[in-house]
Amino acid sequence: MMLTGIRQMEMKEVPVPDIKNDTDVLIRMKRLGVCGSDIHYYTTGRIGSQVVSYPFPVGHEGAGIVEKSGTGVTRVKPGDRIAIEPAMPCGYCDQCLAGRPHTCRNLRFLGCPGQADGCLSEYIVIPEGSCIPIADNLTLDHASLSEPLAIGVYAVQQSVPMKDAHIGILGFGPIGMSVLLPSIARGATKAYITDKIDERLQLAGKAGAFYTGNPDKQNIVKEIIQQEPLLLDVVFECCGKQEAIDQAVHLLKPGGKLMIIGIPEFDRWSLDASEIRRKEICIQNVRRQNHCTEETLDMIASGALNTDNMITHRFPFEKTWEAFEMVAGYEDGVMKAMIEFG
Repeated sequence: MMLTGIRQMEMKEVPVPDIKNDTDVLIRMKRLGVCGSDIHYYTTGRIGSQVVSYPFPVGHEGAGIVEKSGTGVTRVKPGDRIAIEPAMPCGYCDQCLAGRPHTCRNLRFLGCPGQADGCLSEYIVIPEGSCIPIADNLTLDHASLSEPLAIGVYAVQQSVPMKDAHIGILGFGPIGMSVLLPSIARGATKAYITDKIDERLQLAGKAGAFYTGNPDKQNIVKEIIQQEPLLLDVVFECCGKQEAIDQAVHLLKPGGKLMIIGIPEFDRWSLDASEIRRKEICIQNVRRQNHCTEETLDMIASGALNTDNMITHRFPFEKTWEAFEMVAGYEDGVMKAMIEFG
């Protein structure tokens, strides 16, 4: 299923991809979660300098079954159910050697223009290192959800300072939920959640939020400060909106941490220089995840992360366009739309 233009998709018949390297694995796709970055490519044709050249298949939140493997593969075998790690680092640049493969100088990422075709295909070939076998008590849904959840796990590892932390999450789409669940698992005692879609706020309440508010209907900064006069330890910006950054700066206590995860459709953020200086706020961007996928799968398997309310809509592969339109329009309270193959 390929992007063929702005808000355009077309299903095309292509050959089953070949195994070319000893460490290649042929995967029969079974699940694909629709990500916000997929939607950026769908609606605008680009994210920053990464511009789609049509036709192009996106998608990276995948799970499937091993169909065939190269002669050098030892990690998986035909029939194994796997979660797909979409990042394919080189392993030898300075970033990889420093333990930062997620910022690899030569990174290839599934569904990223100019790097690698995405998972919106019945079959894909990926390196052995991108195949993560899943436990018997995990489903293929869990495997697919581990990709966005790993981003949340990574962001929380970098920021939540203590077990009784009070945090804010501005924007409660799939990434916002992916931050909330590990925050609670790590011991955050109060989570203040905001979103402009009331159905998502209801899901936040079910998932353990202490407070939920709609910034289109409420003065969320005033309401949160009334409950937290000392302000918040960490605020996660998860929607890519300038007003969320402004709200975050007001909500953070001195020495607090602003985690920027959302992908904006503009090129520059604006920050209140006086307030971030006087509060000595630490600002950190989150670039996907780093060494957290297997930990995330373990947390799901143990029950530490409950994903029951994350998938709200399902679509067969041939109706992928409908899924993308729903997510792009924030229709029907959609949280995570899941594509099912075969």
